Amino acid sequence: MDKIFLNDLKIDTIIGIYDWERQTQQTLRFDLEMDWDIRPAAASDDIADTLDYGAIAQTIVQFVEHSHYQLIETLAEELCALLLSRYPIPKLKLTLTKPVKLYGDNIAKIVIERAA
Repeated sequence: MDKIFLNDLKIDTIIGIYDWERQTQQTLRFDLEMDWDIRPAAASDDIADTLDYGAIAQTIVQFVEHSHYQLIETLAEELCALLLSRYPIPKLKLTLTKPVKLYGDNIAKIVIERAA
């Protein structure tokens, strides 16, 4: 299966369990790896025959900007469910990265894979 990647999508949102996290937006980073057979699009040179990653990016931005989840796990799960219901993606892998302040400036990262 071929892959379409959408990487380093940065979106500001409210996320976190601590009071201070609920008061300020944080920048999350999203990387997607989506299974897709690119041969029809390569043959036709028509966007109708492929995944419109611009539309997918817009869907992600709108969803995340309006979300107020506490856990990145919940956000990732709900986002994958939305994408799989809205687009004919057979399988996707989502990496979500959040800045954290533990011992300096660190990041928390989760990776989930879901199939239609």
